[in-house]
Amino acid sequence: MQKSTKTALVILSVTGALFATATLADMGPGRGMKGGMGGMDGGMLMEQFDAIDADKDGKITPAELAAHREARFAAADANGDGKLDADELTAFHTAQMAERMAARTNRMMQWMDANGDGGLSADEMPGGLAADRLARLDTDGDGAISKEEAQAAGKRMGKYRKGMQGND
Repeated sequence: MQKSTKTALVILSVTGALFATATLADMGPGRGMKGGMGGMDGGMLMEQFDAIDADKDGKITPAELAAHREARFAAADANGDGKLDADELTAFHTAQMAERMAARTNRMMQWMDANGDGGLSADEMPGGLAADRLARLDTDGDGAISKEEAQAAGKRMGKYRKGMQGND
């Protein structure tokens, strides 16, 4: 490879890495584009921190971020043509979702399998919306939750979660 080509590739790589880092910093925790090949929110960054931190020094550099992004793109580019078509992108997202679901299922099994038999009986399953919580959501006191009350509770919870992440 010619020196000018190498130089151009290095400049493009560094520029891309700096842009990605600046974008992540500008978005702030929890404000990034969820999913996607390049964007991630603060939660996703924490989930993938160890994978991105290639030298395991507890810090993510622009070069590590760029390398991680390139590796994710290459993994998604099943036919190796340098582009992602809709099928490749769907497969990539489906695989990511399956990994997250498997991890969540494992955590749930560890937490709820009280007798340790590797399965959940009806007695070990959560009971759903408890009567005391139902009463708290029933703001008009009619003994039931209307769609409006459920939406209002969701909005309140969204504001609470944003506050917990320091995004308000």
